[in-house]
Amino acid sequence: MNSEISTRPKDFNSFRLPATRHSARLGRHLAIRQLAAWGHPHDSDAAESVAAIVAELAANAATHGRVAGRAFELTLALGDGLVRIEVSDTRGEVRPPEPGSIETPAADAESGRGLLLVQALAKEWGVAPRDVGKTVWAEVALSG
Repeated sequence: MNSEISTRPKDFNSFRLPATRHSARLGRHLAIRQLAAWGHPHDSDAAESVAAIVAELAANAATHGRVAGRAFELTLALGDGLVRIEVSDTRGEVRPPEPGSIETPAADAESGRGLLLVQALAKEWGVAPRDVGKTVWAEVALSG
C-alpha cells in the first residue's frame, strides 16, 4: 500500500466523526475495537501504536482541519501485514509538515510533538490531497 489506496481492500471500515475535542478519544476506541475484530487484541503493540496514531491524527483534524459543521473521516484498512490509518478533513490549505521535516519543539513547548509520535510509531506516513481537503495517512506493521 503506499500513498493512496486506489481500491479499498476487503477489510476496511470508515467512520465519520464530529470535529470536536472528544473525537480523538472516540477514534482511538473505534480503532481498538476494529483491530480486535480483525484478531489483533487491544493490548498488542500494533493496537497500541494504531490507537496512539489515530488519537493524534483525529485531534489534528478536529483542531487544524476543522470547518464549522463538517465532520472528518477515519478509515482503517487491513493490508498485507499492516493496518493503514487515514484521517481526511476538508481543510486542504492547512497541511502538516512533510515526513522527515518535523522539527523538535523546545523542551518547554506545550504542543508540537504529535507528528513526531506518528513518525516514530508508523512504518510510513504522509499527506495526500483530495478534491476537497486532505488525507493524512499512516501505516503500522502488525508484527515485529
